[in-house]
Amino acid sequence: MRILGLTGSIGMGKSTTAKLFAEAGVPVYDADAAVHQLYEGEAAPAIEAAFPGTTVNGKVDRQKLSARVVHDPAAIKQLEQIVHPMLGASRQKFFADAEAAKAPVVVLDIPLLFETGGEKRVDAVVVVSTSPELQRQRVLERGTMDEAKLDAIIAKQTPDAEKRKRADFVVDTSHGLDPVRDQIKHILAEVVKMPQRRA
Repeated sequence: MRILGLTGSIGMGKSTTAKLFAEAGVPVYDADAAVHQLYEGEAAPAIEAAFPGTTVNGKVDRQKLSARVVHDPAAIKQLEQIVHPMLGASRQKFFADAEAAKAPVVVLDIPLLFETGGEKRVDAVVVVSTSPELQRQRVLERGTMDEAKLDAIIAKQTPDAEKRKRADFVVDTSHGLDPVRDQIKHILAEVVKMPQRRA
């Protein structure tokens, strides 16, 4: 089984690309969704114990938790020590289910793949990209953040040009869904011929 790491900066079209991989029959592990699930269940009691007042009705309140840890590297580390082992277990279960289903390829959708050294744990990296203009337009049209917040997020992420350089495949989402579907077909045909290279 080949493991594809899917990444891309905010507004590049990564979530849509992940859906199109799933549409093509590829099992997709969504790291963000897995964290959401943990926050709504298994991880909530441990997080409440470590950071009292950050859960509501047995679920983690992400805004309260974020406000508590965002400027405190020690708190972030403590949070990671709670969540990462649980995430690891959910990822192992995903792999086991995919192996049992004889899936030739799986996708790990990991927004901060390069930032966390995740490229060492996959066989090939797919970077989703578009022009900086389209990226800004997409994010600002969501109406969930202003330019300053977007600039702060982009500043924290590995630059798009750097991601493209380090990618095995680049999916350009500038021209609609059909070209992306074609690119996915090409990637799925190529990746099974590549040697496994994950550590």
